[in-house]
Amino acid sequence: MSIKKDGEKWLVDLRPSGRNGKRFRRKFDKKAEALAYEKHILSTHHNKEWLGLPVDKRNLSELIDIWWIKSGQLKRTATNYRQKLELICRELGDPTVNNIDATLINNWQLERMAKGQKANTVRRLSSCLSNVFSVLIETGDFTGAHPLRGLKKPTPEKSEMTYLTLMQAQCLLDYLKNDWELLKIVEVSLATGSRWRETVTLKSSNLSPYRIRFTNTKTGKPRTVPISKQLYDDIYPEIGGKLFSEDPQKRLVKVFNELKFDLPKGQKVHVLRHTFASHFIMNGGDILTLKEILGHCSINQTMTYAHLAPDHLVDAIKLNPLSKLRDPQNDHIYDPECPIMV
Repeated sequence: MSIKKDGEKWLVDLRPSGRNGKRFRRKFDKKAEALAYEKHILSTHHNKEWLGLPVDKRNLSELIDIWWIKSGQLKRTATNYRQKLELICRELGDPTVNNIDATLINNWQLERMAKGQKANTVRRLSSCLSNVFSVLIETGDFTGAHPLRGLKKPTPEKSEMTYLTLMQAQCLLDYLKNDWELLKIVEVSLATGSRWRETVTLKSSNLSPYRIRFTNTKTGKPRTVPISKQLYDDIYPEIGGKLFSEDPQKRLVKVFNELKFDLPKGQKVHVLRHTFASHFIMNGGDILTLKEILGHCSINQTMTYAHLAPDHLVDAIKLNPLSKLRDPQNDHIYDPECPIMV
């Protein structure tokens, strides 16, 4: 063993290059210090930086395969994530690693946007590719600097956010009265602000009187939201298992089209979550409570709803200087040196 107890000390005694190589001996007060020293010697002894690193001529597709084994397949949206990476790989021509840098990816981003791709979509794709190198650097399967370091991603767009009015929400519920499963999915979304995927994957084990515990969340952190007794009784299954038999997303999109609601592109499902959050704030709900209900990682995400609060910025009316000047109680305010034109 290269580390052993020597009286009150811990002795490191090793020859990284074998019995005829250089010997390293050193004593430490703590075993942790000895282990750290051993790790340092082993990691740096063979590192001949002056010779430079060998050129990495592996193809990007090979790195994606390694990433998949080490990390990718464990992601919640693993299949979708890999499909995005394979798309990027094809569009770049499956380049060798030594030819991948920020310039190459930046040009690829510009080409995509020139074809009408939205900035937010391009940003997400670039982040997927960046994650491959970040993971492989961490696992030791890629050496050298991160090739996408310094990459400037497209400026994110502020997407238009809309919500259903109470009249529209009632209209939607009435329209779905003969589609029990889709109706209950919509009711859960409107009552809890849950994401679509969180709702349609619910199981009986996620229910307790009178709460829903969402576990299949975007952040990976479970959260619990109270619900009414009526909703609980409506959705609680007689037998265990999944609450809903399928994902009727396409049916909901079709319903919105039939109702002719004017909704932004891509929000015909997420609008239910926006509707919950918007009405929660408009009815006097607390922004911090909303953050917990929605499961946001940052308050900045939740602040997009703050302007809907009934008293949002209302102090601007009474605390501005003009209101003070027009207040009858302040008619004594004047400047004796102010020239007055007659």
